[in-house]
Amino acid sequence: MRFMTQDTENIDPEEDPVIGYIISAVERGTPVSPRDIAIEIADDRAKENSPKDAWRKYLLAVKQQAKHLARTGRISILRRGRPIDPNKMKGLVKLSLPVSPAPEE
Repeated sequence: MRFMTQDTENIDPEEDPVIGYIISAVERGTPVSPRDIAIEIADDRAKENSPKDAWRKYLLAVKQQAKHLARTGRISILRRGRPIDPNKMKGLVKLSLPVSPAPEE
């Protein structure tokens, strides 16, 4: 399975495979969009006759699992480089390793 990383002991084998893709993507160190993760999943599961936009069917699952992971503190959801409340996730966002919120100005 491609989503396994050197930190595989933290991934529960019963866990949704989408979570593995998200954790693997954010562990690379740079914030990543849910769309990029959905494309990676679609590419890994593609068949010869798969449409080019097959990634779209994975996007909702990536977003839902990202919200779950953010609520449990395993990742952060960023808008304009700042962490946001997972319940307010919409629009263009990126996922990253957990970051602490910036103090209010």
